[in-house]
Amino acid sequence: MASSPSPSSPSLNSGSVLQFDRFQSLVDVGFWHRLSSLKLDTLGIDQSPITLVGFFAPHSRAQVSNHLTLLSESLPTAPIDHASSIETNLGNRNRCPVPGILYNTNTLEEFKELDRDNLLQIEANKILEDIRLGKVEEDSTLLLRFLVISYADLKTWSFRYLFAFPALVIDPPATLMSLQPATQMLTAEEAESLSAACNEWRSSSLTAGIPFFIVSINSDSQATLRPLKDWESCQGDQNKLLFGFYDPCHLKTNPGWPLRNFLTFICLRWKLQKVRFFCYRERLGLANLDVSLIGDALISIPTDFTEPQYIPKVVGWERIGNRLALRCISLAESMDPQRLAASAADLNLKLMTWRAVPSLNIDVLQTAKCLLLGVGTLGCQVARTLLGWGVRKLTLVDSGRVSMSNPVRQSLYTFDDCLNGGRLKAEAAARNLKAIFPAMETEGIVMAIPMPGHPIPAQETASVLEDCKHLQALIASHDVVFLLTDTRESRWLPTLFCSHENKILINAALGFDSYLVMRHGAGPNVSTPDNNLECRDDGTAAVLMNELSLKDVGAKRRLGCYFCSDVVAPIDSTSNRTLDQQCTVTRPGLAPIAASLAVELMANILNHPDRIYAPGEIASSITGNSAQPLGLMPHQIRGTISLFSQMTLLGYSSSSCTACSETVLSEFRNRGMDFVLQAINHPTYLEDLTGLTELKQAAGSFELDWDDETDDDAEIQ
Repeated sequence: MASSPSPSSPSLNSGSVLQFDRFQSLVDVGFWHRLSSLKLDTLGIDQSPITLVGFFAPHSRAQVSNHLTLLSESLPTAPIDHASSIETNLGNRNRCPVPGILYNTNTLEEFKELDRDNLLQIEANKILEDIRLGKVEEDSTLLLRFLVISYADLKTWSFRYLFAFPALVIDPPATLMSLQPATQMLTAEEAESLSAACNEWRSSSLTAGIPFFIVSINSDSQATLRPLKDWESCQGDQNKLLFGFYDPCHLKTNPGWPLRNFLTFICLRWKLQKVRFFCYRERLGLANLDVSLIGDALISIPTDFTEPQYIPKVVGWERIGNRLALRCISLAESMDPQRLAASAADLNLKLMTWRAVPSLNIDVLQTAKCLLLGVGTLGCQVARTLLGWGVRKLTLVDSGRVSMSNPVRQSLYTFDDCLNGGRLKAEAAARNLKAIFPAMETEGIVMAIPMPGHPIPAQETASVLEDCKHLQALIASHDVVFLLTDTRESRWLPTLFCSHENKILINAALGFDSYLVMRHGAGPNVSTPDNNLECRDDGTAAVLMNELSLKDVGAKRRLGCYFCSDVVAPIDSTSNRTLDQQCTVTRPGLAPIAASLAVELMANILNHPDRIYAPGEIASSITGNSAQPLGLMPHQIRGTISLFSQMTLLGYSSSSCTACSETVLSEFRNRGMDFVLQAINHPTYLEDLTGLTELKQAAGSFELDWDDETDDDAEIQ
C-alpha cells in the first residue's frame, strides 16, 4: 500500500468530493472522408455498430488539455467485420490507442431517436464486465472505451455527431484528501528517478500505448513503472506505490477523466479504499513532474457492484457547459470544388449498390475509355448520359462546325459556339464537357471518316490514309466505341476496324420518327473467353475442345453488325440530295431516347461476364428477371415514337457482310490500307468480294412467268 504523503502544505481540496475534468473530443477531417467512403462503397444501409480506435496522449501544452482524436485510420478497412475489433499498431508517445464504437444512422430522424442512455449503459456494462473478468489487467485501455453516434448527410457533406466517454459512478463518491504537484510530494531523488522511468516507459513501443500503470519507489528512491498485471508481485515489498495514468487534463486543481474508471477498477478489483494516484503530464514531449500531480483519495467500495446482475449508474456524454456537445460539421466549403463535384456525381451510382443493384460494377464504368464518332444530336446526348454512368474518359471525333441550328438540339453547344463561322464541334464539345464536369478527361479530334462511295482525289490519298491509320489507332486504344454518324457509309470503316480489333461497338441511327440501337458482335475467328469456341460467319461455332453440346454451339453464334442484313455495299448517300435529305430531320425527342438506350446497353455489356461475347436476348425469351445485374441483354432495339412502341430483335452475322465477314476481315488483314482505299474508290468492289454481286445476279435471273402455265385439269370433264 502507498505510504503517507511527504510533508508539504495541505491541499486546498482536502476532504472535498473528487471532481474530474471532462474528456474532450477532436475529429480530423480525414475521418469523415473515410467514413463517407465506407458508407457509400461498403456499408450501404447497414447500420451495425462499427469498431473504432481513438488516440490520446498526456497533457503536454500549457493551458490546453489534450483531446481524444479520431483519424482516418480510426475506422476499419473494408470488408468490415462488425464482430471484431480493429487491429492497431503498438502505440507511440504521441498516440495511445483506445477502443471505441460508432453508431452511424441512415437518416437524421433515426439519429435523433437513438436511445442515448441505453447505448451509454451498454458500453458501461462492458467496462464493468472487463473489470470483473480481469481483462483490464491485460489491456488497460478497456477502461477508456468511448462511444460516438453520428449521421452523415452525403448529399451536402455535413455530419452530426456526439461523443460519450462512459464512466462508472461510485456512490458515495470518492473523497479527495490532497492534490499537489508531484515535485512537492516526492523527494528530489524520487522525482528525478520517476521522471527518468516515465521517459523510458513513454519511449518504448512496447509500453507507450499503455495508459495505466503502477509506480513503485523503493527505499533507495528508485522508481519503476510496471503494468497492472504485476499488482500481485508489488505486494509486500514495502515500496511506495502510486497508481499512474496518462492525464490529458491541464488543470492544477483536478485530475483528468481517465481517473474515474481507474479508481473504480482499483477499489473493485484490488479492494483498496485509500489510493495515491499519479496524474502523468508532460512538457515538450518529456516527463514534467512540476505539472504532473499526485493526490490521495478515499473510496468506499459499493456493495452492489459485486452482484452479478447489478446495473451501474453511468455518466459520460460530452458536454459544453451544461449542454450536450452535439456538433455539426460541413466539409463542402473546405473541399476542393472539383473533388466535391466528383463525389456528388458518383453518389447516385454508389447508392444504386445499396439496394437496387448490389452487384453493379462501378469501377468498370468509371475506368472505361469511350470513343464517340460523331458529336451531333446523338453524340451530345450520348456524352451527357455517359457522365451519369460515371464514365470519365471520352474522346470525341467530328469534322464539322457548330451552326446556328445546332444549340437548340445538340446539348453540348451554346450560342457563342456558333459565332464567327462556328467552332469545331469536336473541340467545343470536349471543352464544354470539362466545363460541365471538370473531372472529365476529354479530347476533341477533328477528323472526317473516309467512306466507301466517296472516291479520293490522288492528291488527298496520303492525307486520307493518315486519317484511316489514326482512326484505327483510336479504336484500338479505347474500350467502347459509339458509332453516331449521320450517314450509312460513314459507319463502314469504324465497323471494319472494331471487328478487326474486337472492340465493343454501339451503333445508334435515327429516322424521322424511328430509331435503331444495336451492339455489334465479336469479330470473326476470335476465340471466346473460355477458349472453347471460335466464332464463325456461317452461324455456327467450332468446338475447339469438344466440351460443348450441340445446343451450346447454337448459343454461341456470332451477333451481326449494322451491315449484316444488307445486300448492297455502302455507297454515297449525300450527293444530289435536297435540303431535307441532307439534314438529319428527326422528331426532337428521338435522339435522347436512342442515346439513352445506347449508353444503357453499354452499361449492360460492361457488367456482363462475357462482355462482347454476351449472347443476344429478346424480351420474349426472358421470363421474370434476367440473371444479369442490369437486366436484358438485347442485340438490337428498334422503336418508333409515332406508335410509341419498341421491340428487341436478334440477328446473326452474315458470311456476305461487307464490313465484318470473315472474307472482308481476311482481305483487310492481308492487304491493310490498300484494301481500304480500294473499297473507298471502287463502289462495287465490296459486293464483288463478298459475293453479293453474284447473289443479285442470281436473283435477277430467277423469273416467274405465270401466263405461260396451262391448266390441263380444266379440259377434264
